[in-house]
Amino acid sequence: MSKLPSLSGDEVIKILIRKFGFEISRQKGSHVTLVKYESGRKVVTVVPLHPELKPGTLLGILKLAEISKDKFLKALK
Repeated sequence: MSKLPSLSGDEVIKILIRKFGFEISRQKGSHVTLVKYESGRKVVTVVPLHPELKPGTLLGILKLAEISKDKFLKALK
């Protein structure tokens, strides 16, 4: 099982936008809400703008975004 890299909130947002088709919906304080519409459904995830996201936080973001850990790691390459 591959280890998740250390990424900032900004980096994760850029990856989700460029590779997975998300758009910024809104920002409240230090949290950015991303949304995408997929086969008639709305998929929403929230990313905190921390300098470094903990692995559990990143996994939670990916779970909300309905992206597997392996798919996310492949998108990083």
